[in-house]
Amino acid sequence: MIISASRRTDIPAYYSDWLLYRIKERYVSVKNPMNIHQIRKVSLEPDVVDGIVFWSKNPKPMLPKLQLINQYAYYFQFTLNPYDKDIEASLPNKNDIIETFKRLSDMIGPEKVIWRYDPVLLNDKYNISYHRDKFSEFAGKLKGYTEKAIFSFIDFYKKITKNIKSLMIYDITNEEKNSIAGDFSRIAKENNLLINTCAEDIDLSKYNIAHARCIDDKLIAKIAGYNFIAEKDKNQRLECGCMRSIDIGEYNSCLNSCIYCYANFSKTVVANNANNHNKFSTLLIGESES
Repeated sequence: MIISASRRTDIPAYYSDWLLYRIKERYVSVKNPMNIHQIRKVSLEPDVVDGIVFWSKNPKPMLPKLQLINQYAYYFQFTLNPYDKDIEASLPNKNDIIETFKRLSDMIGPEKVIWRYDPVLLNDKYNISYHRDKFSEFAGKLKGYTEKAIFSFIDFYKKITKNIKSLMIYDITNEEKNSIAGDFSRIAKENNLLINTCAEDIDLSKYNIAHARCIDDKLIAKIAGYNFIAEKDKNQRLECGCMRSIDIGEYNSCLNSCIYCYANFSKTVVANNANNHNKFSTLLIGESES
């Protein structure tokens, strides 16, 4: 069994104390996002969990606690994007994030820290030249601290359309996607990075860019030192290469305030949920069930 922590919210940034208490207790309760009254108890016993995939834009709060999860095979999907506060309102400055990335890599190894440049969005400010320059800048600073970069292009989910309207973000053409992919591929090669796309249906193989498997059983097996059987996640989009996992996060609970986020539907609900978080609860949001 693979644990995803979490596509739905930034657990390392905001809820690591809760996670570590759940690990101590060896189980977590997870709400069904389609029916919040349906709650599932998920074992966190080390002999049951094959690996944990952490997703974060700022895992700095978790760094002093990593020794508490040494019994698990794990790696980080670490997002470092080039956007200012108009896009990612609540994140630290980029230099601080880069330093956290480097510290994490020094602590656990570059193969266990995957760089996500995700999503690529375009408007007059964040144009192709801007992305090329920033991707090159970041790749240079992260050289030797990671082995893989993953990027994707923005998806216009209905729930984010209102958030991004004022920024004049537009649909990216295939010609523009190819231009960006060509630049990223060249830069990745210069910095000894393997580069993949996340859940993109466009074929970019001519740039040596393959489709990613962000929940990666092969990487977990390599870290754990043993093989296990994993199935493709049928609940994800067809283009997604991820293996099946159990996500222990909850929607409408991430405080990063990124306008492109598909996991937050309401600022008010996010604030209320954050206030209803109890690090000693079996649930991420709300009190433990009786």
